[in-house]
Amino acid sequence: MNIWPLIIAGLAGGSMAVQGVLNSILGEKIGEIEATFVVHVIATALLGLVLVSGLSGGNLRNIGTAPWFGFLGGPLSVIIVWGVLTSIAKVGAASATTAILTVQILTALALDYFGVTGQKADIGITKAVGVVVFIVGAYLLLREA
Repeated sequence: MNIWPLIIAGLAGGSMAVQGVLNSILGEKIGEIEATFVVHVIATALLGLVLVSGLSGGNLRNIGTAPWFGFLGGPLSVIIVWGVLTSIAKVGAASATTAILTVQILTALALDYFGVTGQKADIGITKAVGVVVFIVGAYLLLREA
């Protein structure tokens, strides 16, 4: 098994938790939509620097070959950042993250099951039990939220 993609995923997950808290702090000071905007402006500037530095291995000139639905990540990013910072500010990082992860895992399982990413996966008894245990755990974490 190649462990690096899982390490990168773990880094992303930890970063999401910290980012959500920091964004909620910013949102309480300047407003939720305003904080979402500022976060994306800063991210755009940072990514612009990476692109002009030549550190990327991609080719932006191929943008016209991407399917239209590939661009929906932009609007989804706005929903994600806004939803995370809003929910953390109202119910705390642990409860918000539990709800986020529960729906994220269920959605990911459905996407894999239908082969949306090209990685079609069957949901056997082991995964089904895992989902049930996860949902029970999420319920126990959220029941007082």
